[in-house]
Amino acid sequence: MKLFFAPLSPFVRKVLVTAYETHQEHLIERVNSAPHPVNRDEAIAHYNPLGQAPTVVTDEGEALYGSRVICEYLDARSNGLKVFPAAGSDRWEALVQQALGDGITDAALLARYEQTVRPAELRWEAWRDTQLTKVTAGLDEVDRLATTFGDKVIIPMITIACAIGYLDFRFGDLNWRSGRPHASQWYERFAARPSMMATRPEA
Repeated sequence: MKLFFAPLSPFVRKVLVTAYETHQEHLIERVNSAPHPVNRDEAIAHYNPLGQAPTVVTDEGEALYGSRVICEYLDARSNGLKVFPAAGSDRWEALVQQALGDGITDAALLARYEQTVRPAELRWEAWRDTQLTKVTAGLDEVDRLATTFGDKVIIPMITIACAIGYLDFRFGDLNWRSGRPHASQWYERFAARPSMMATRPEA
């Protein structure tokens, strides 16, 4: 399968970590692209009208886009580890926690775009501050939940770890570890996984 990806995207990283954990990374042909908030990547848009990474083209020629969809596709193909609980309360809990991690990432990206993409004279600090409030509130919830994560490798853990990795990469001054010992200790363990090390963003 082909993966249209942006090397620094936390949503792309989420897909790649899932691929590594389900032992499918060797099946992915990475097509480096450069989608931008104000410049569509027409190579991606040929398959995905939104023009966004991650986008996958399967071996059968079917286009899949959005990290949630692609990760679930990889999970369905996996003959080993399953990162999505199959049914019942465990599945709903995992999906809600995945949404928490995705929401942290979304808010962090919007804050980043406001600060670096929007022209300086048009920047809206209150908007950026509101997005960062979502990030910190989400991290507080992660800290509350982290004592239940243990050594599980399922989609919410992958999603939350990639969100936090993005914060470390782009928001070093946020000091998110302060006052969140459970999230911090859990993340240090999860970030040492080979899948996380192999996909770590580099400036």
